[in-house]
Amino acid sequence: MTNVQRRPWRKENNKDTFRMKLLNIIFGLFLLNTGINAQTEKNVDKQSLLWMRYYNQLELNSKWSVHTEIDNRIFINPITQNTFVSRVQLRDKVTDKLELGVGFAYFSVARQDPEIKTGFHITEYRGQQDLTAKQSLGKVNLTHRYQLEERFVHNASRLMLENGTTFYLRFRYRIQGDYTFWKKDKKYLKGILYDEIMINGGNKIIKNTFHQNRVYAAVQLGVSPAVALELGYLNSFQERANGVDYFNRDVIRLSFIHKVKI
Repeated sequence: MTNVQRRPWRKENNKDTFRMKLLNIIFGLFLLNTGINAQTEKNVDKQSLLWMRYYNQLELNSKWSVHTEIDNRIFINPITQNTFVSRVQLRDKVTDKLELGVGFAYFSVARQDPEIKTGFHITEYRGQQDLTAKQSLGKVNLTHRYQLEERFVHNASRLMLENGTTFYLRFRYRIQGDYTFWKKDKKYLKGILYDEIMINGGNKIIKNTFHQNRVYAAVQLGVSPAVALELGYLNSFQERANGVDYFNRDVIRLSFIHKVKI
């Protein structure tokens, strides 16, 4: 019987395997987004928006925190209201690598097309739960967020609000990486990149199981331990309810991030 020498398994091998899996995930999401764009090129409405966000992180102790968000979204051409969002969530830091969150959001949607003036807003009430896992890849910090949403959307036609609400489920997965370019005296400059895919669920979903894919790139400047400013570009590719038409949205996002410790 011949002796077979076995190579010892090292941490480097583990890291190489993880890198390959991560690259495969990112490449797969990119191909999915590119493929959908290519297949529906003739049915896409191009839009430009500005999102302005205030994001408060209230730290109760080392384990629990309350996050509150106010987000106003407007069309740029022509300038008109799109959506107002307010959101609150309770977060549990289970470990340094794992967080759980539960929250509630309120949406007021004026219109999806800046050229159409409806005169009314469609309201949506949304519950949400998420699991966020964190890991390091060299100097890059990675987060994987798995989120479930229960959406109650007020019924409406193109002309008016109607009685009742419709219930939808939505599943979201986001992979995000951030890299700190500079840090000194509790001030920092970091880059952020993420891709997020959203899938609709429930018996009301017939033609648009795929809902949306978002790609986001930003720079975040920490000006003090309590305040950070973020400027980013987001591309949102969204399938509409008929399963044929899509929105392709270019979004400039401005964020004021406020951290408070009790």
